[in-house]
Amino acid sequence: MINIFLKSNYKISSFFKIFLLSSFLLILNSCGEKKTEEAHEEEKSETEVALTKTQFETVGIETGSIEMKNLNTIIKANGYTTVPPQSMANVSTLIGGVVKEIYVLEGTYVAKGKTLATLQNLEVAEMQEDYNSAVANIEYLQLEYNRQKTLSEEDVNPRKVFQEVKAKLAVERARAQAAKNKLQALNVSLSGNSSLIPIIAPISGYVGKIGITKGTFADTGISLFEVIDNTQMHLDLNVFEKDLGKISIGQEVDFVLTNQSNKVIKGKIFGINKSFSNESKSVAVHAKINESDTKDLISGMYVAANINITNQTVQALPKDAVVRNGDKYYIYIQEEHVEETPKGKKEAHVHKEGESHDHEEETVEKEHDEVHFKAIEVVPGTTDLGYTEIKLVEEIPANAKIVIKGAFYLLAASKGGENMNIKIIIK
Repeated sequence: MINIFLKSNYKISSFFKIFLLSSFLLILNSCGEKKTEEAHEEEKSETEVALTKTQFETVGIETGSIEMKNLNTIIKANGYTTVPPQSMANVSTLIGGVVKEIYVLEGTYVAKGKTLATLQNLEVAEMQEDYNSAVANIEYLQLEYNRQKTLSEEDVNPRKVFQEVKAKLAVERARAQAAKNKLQALNVSLSGNSSLIPIIAPISGYVGKIGITKGTFADTGISLFEVIDNTQMHLDLNVFEKDLGKISIGQEVDFVLTNQSNKVIKGKIFGINKSFSNESKSVAVHAKINESDTKDLISGMYVAANINITNQTVQALPKDAVVRNGDKYYIYIQEEHVEETPKGKKEAHVHKEGESHDHEEETVEKEHDEVHFKAIEVVPGTTDLGYTEIKLVEEIPANAKIVIKGAFYLLAASKGGENMNIKIIIK
């Protein structure tokens, strides 16, 4: 009897050990599957993002497709818009005077020869009198010269008298010419008796700074007006020594200004300085801007320009479509929603009164109300004029909807791992 009991007890003990071992292995397997599933879900959360339709509309996600763009290998250079010396005039006066009238305003376009202002100086009237007097004396002396020349040739009068008349005529002619030159330099009429000096625009262009006011005394050597002809606008760009060997005459330059609705403005290099700037250790490179693009440009505007070195057609997207996560770059594509029937629910389920609602059906309906996105790794290349060259690491559907606006929101959401992060961003 004892032997039977011991034998039976031994069997129970062995069975119990086997049960414990099986349970332990089952738990380990379950934990392994759970960890694998969690790892898969974590990996999936980093590459996939879901937005509700409301969030999608609020964030302002926009999609597009890959474009073929003619992008350039470029050298970036900073500089300023400027005009050559012959296209800029600082208007001054050769003789001082009181400002009587000012006829233009800053920013006014004026043609060459237009009167900008008038000054008053009594010396001008004296110059006119000197000129008119000299002209009158010349007329008299010219007649006397002719008479004395005839008498001298006939030996009626001494030749000395003829020589004196000749000398006086030369003096008056010189005096008249000097007065004429002064009046013409001052842009004053030769005839009349006026004390006003017109200030004339020496070139066509736009009036810049005005340095005088009505009633003040305008002295010599002071800039009264600034006139700029911006049709000859060009760029002065600073290129560093390491890039200088790549620069050559004739290369195209482009830049964008916000006041021109991000319009691309082009130019061409026409000159390269042969000396370095002591401060920046850079060389000034001069590029002429296309005349059709100079209308609204102002001298002295700061620009960040691209000097185009090479040119090629490549796959490209707007630069905001490419985001960086760690040391990799990604774009997001909108995944097409596939209608799926939940397991065990091939027919529509109708709830009776008092019957609990099926949460699986709610989950499916919620997923149907979401917009899903997937991150695709890319290798970026040249960025030019708002577009970035891309090379796909993996293939995507030909008709894939690529996020071109809002990619940063999706990246932030994927890093957070929850759609709640998107809600925070929206706020």
